[in-house]
Amino acid sequence: MEFTARMIADFLAGEVVGDDNAAVSTFAKIEEGRPGALSFLSNHKYEPYLYETESSVVIVNRDLTPSKPVRATMVRVDDAYTSFAKLLELYVANLPQKKGVAASAVFGQGTSYGEDCYFGDYAVVGDGVRIGKGCKIYPHVFIDDNVTLGDNVTLYSGVKIYHGCQLGSNVIIHSGAVIGADGFGFAPNTNNEYEKIPQIGVVVIEDNVELGANTCVDRATMGATVIRRGVKLDNLIQIAHNVEIGENTVSAAQLGVAGSTKVGANCMMGGQVGIIGHLKIGNGVQIASKSGVLANVADGDSVMGFPAFKASDFKRSFTIYKKLPAMSTAVDRLGREARKREEER
Repeated sequence: MEFTARMIADFLAGEVVGDDNAAVSTFAKIEEGRPGALSFLSNHKYEPYLYETESSVVIVNRDLTPSKPVRATMVRVDDAYTSFAKLLELYVANLPQKKGVAASAVFGQGTSYGEDCYFGDYAVVGDGVRIGKGCKIYPHVFIDDNVTLGDNVTLYSGVKIYHGCQLGSNVIIHSGAVIGADGFGFAPNTNNEYEKIPQIGVVVIEDNVELGANTCVDRATMGATVIRRGVKLDNLIQIAHNVEIGENTVSAAQLGVAGSTKVGANCMMGGQVGIIGHLKIGNGVQIASKSGVLANVADGDSVMGFPAFKASDFKRSFTIYKKLPAMSTAVDRLGREARKREEER
């Protein structure tokens, strides 16, 4: 597929600076640009590459004022990053789409699926499963009995959906993810052994959710573990039983949320965050990477550290922490001087 700068500007409601007919047929990072490629610049740190890039067209913010001549044709838009993402979506939408049902796919009794679905080799679909239209079920996916999938769900190779779980529309789950495995529920008995507590709940994943590779969402002991609409979770994340993740919350890799914790809407959590069970994390909370959350967090708070507390206080505390060696040396010196004065009396 080939697009001209004018076509791109019209699609993005942008303004062409340069050659309207400059054509592109691929994408490239601005520092790796080549003729025929489309790049973008949104971070001013990368502005020097704008004057060197070989890309034919570069999407830039309207407020950018170049300090040197730019060889590439520029398309000025309100938000270069968002606009570039829209073009990538358009590109992906026009790629050849997977279709049809592989001969080796297996379907249980009472299963139904909508039009334009794809089922890859050795996909296994259990009894009573209901699948909407336009879904893509890649090879070696396992969907257990009585699972419900909405429209336009994509399950990549190796995804496992346990019985009774419910997925909304436009859900994307990447390879190796497991949805609906038993929650970690055990009770010690009189012999000091652990007896399993049956996990009879389900997992509910609402619309427009994306879950990364090898992420696990455990089924509830009773009721449901819930991932609200618009949530985006990275790879290698563990969501325990009866957790609720609020809408449009995002997290980087290796987040761990223990049982029955409720995370609010529009939260942002860095990589390797750990949250203990039965907490309430408010709306709009930001949690820095590697933080350990051991207490409730109020709406709009930013926390970091272990145990996590307000980011502003943590930064002041860390400034003091870095000075501790010098402070220790000073205290030792003052102690020696005090003892010397005492001896001289």
